[in-house]
Amino acid sequence: MKSVNAYELNGLIQNNEDFTLLDVREPHELEIAQIKHDVHIPMGQIPDRHSELDKGKRIIVMCHGGVRSARVCSYLTDHGYDAINFTGGISAWSREIDPSVTEY
Repeated sequence: MKSVNAYELNGLIQNNEDFTLLDVREPHELEIAQIKHDVHIPMGQIPDRHSELDKGKRIIVMCHGGVRSARVCSYLTDHGYDAINFTGGISAWSREIDPSVTEY
């Protein structure tokens, strides 16, 4: 499975790379902390809503710590998407990139 860490994701964002950042956390988690994402689909809704994603674009999947996003990456890859796991998730982002993002 392809993956990026917080520093790599930050570099992609800073370089204006073309990808979709998919947040698969639950709505109540978005209220606590978030970084700018392109699409929010909670993990449990992916089987019904993955067609909303562009198969022609890299998709970086994020969650709280990287476990749910890894599962979603496997699912998306099996369905023909170029999915990349953001290891460490929003927790790593809070610790390593932007401490103003609440860590929970």
